[in-house]
Amino acid sequence: MSTLKGNAVIGQSGGPTAVINQSLVGCVEGLRTCDAIEKIYGAHHAVRGIVDGDLIDLTDVSAERLERIAQTPSSALGSSRDKPDEEYCRNICQSFEKLNIRYFFYIGGNDSSDTCRIVNEVAKSQGYELRAYHIPKTIDNDLEENDHTPGYGSAARFVACALMGDALDNKALPGIKVDVIMGRHAGFLTAASSLARTSDDDGPHLIYVPEVAFDIDRFIADVDRVFSRLGRCVIATSEGIHDADGTAIAAKLAADVEKDAHGNVQLSGSGALGDYLSQLIKDRLGKKLRVRADTFGYLQRSFAGCVSEVDQREARAAGRRAADLAIDGSDEGSIAIRRTSNDPYQVSYDRIELSDVAAKTRTLPLEYIVDGCDIAPSFREYALPLVGPLPIIEHF
Repeated sequence: MSTLKGNAVIGQSGGPTAVINQSLVGCVEGLRTCDAIEKIYGAHHAVRGIVDGDLIDLTDVSAERLERIAQTPSSALGSSRDKPDEEYCRNICQSFEKLNIRYFFYIGGNDSSDTCRIVNEVAKSQGYELRAYHIPKTIDNDLEENDHTPGYGSAARFVACALMGDALDNKALPGIKVDVIMGRHAGFLTAASSLARTSDDDGPHLIYVPEVAFDIDRFIADVDRVFSRLGRCVIATSEGIHDADGTAIAAKLAADVEKDAHGNVQLSGSGALGDYLSQLIKDRLGKKLRVRADTFGYLQRSFAGCVSEVDQREARAAGRRAADLAIDGSDEGSIAIRRTSNDPYQVSYDRIELSDVAAKTRTLPLEYIVDGCDIAPSFREYALPLVGPLPIIEHF
């Protein structure tokens, strides 16, 4: 394998995160070590920018500005929800040929890794030499082969801190509170709400994730049990909770179900699930109960005040690792972050095949789920190194 001469392009796809720009900067820093790469482009709004020729020249951006970009949440290049098919990817490859793009890096989740896979296969079928790398990103933490993914630690920190404050609020003014947290098929982010607890009586008292079926009667019984004991109840639930048939509860509430380009039902666009659960509690347990709901929605993704230092460091390292592998001659792949030690906490950044991760979803292991309504204490050992030290609180 040898160094390939040409230009490079980097895209950021899917939902933004608090640390996705760290991966962008890590990749740029790695590419700058290679004299064979003449230009480094950023694709404005991901694959759409590649097809339209809407590129940002990153070749000579100062190190100081790159560092500010790295510390800034959200996607500095702009993102996209486009779902490229084979024809779309052929157009991408045509753009690559025009600009002599020989290195393609795509930062995103499982759908983005699938796009990277298709582009790579189209390039090979056309005899076009290309080095295509997927760099992991998703707050859902649902990429196969990864212990965890960049973006998750910071979003999990936000959820833990938010639930910590919400539980204190609920203790001061008792009632029933429902918090709806992102997570279509994987409950990792909702599980992070359990980190908010400092004692057995602290909220969240009930946690529901999409890995197990949601039963309305069981839910009401759970809430009644906690409220009867404490006179209050904080509930954390994933937006993707579903019935025994696999139909999302939120999807059943909408008269017209909206879907994105990937065919996914939109779950984060409204407070319908929280409102439904709140009204259900009132209807079943008493109209006069003080019941409220919040839907965190997009707030979890790019919140500037809760960024995990470990998340920042690993996101940057994943981007740098992808650049190094491509420069060294590895044709294609994805970067997997794997935990090698808990004490001390250490990880490795391993190359895996695009097919190992593309369009696949990892879910929260069932060993962490207790009675369908709680998260086991062992989850703390998994999540705390990613989240970092949490605020210390005291109350009477």
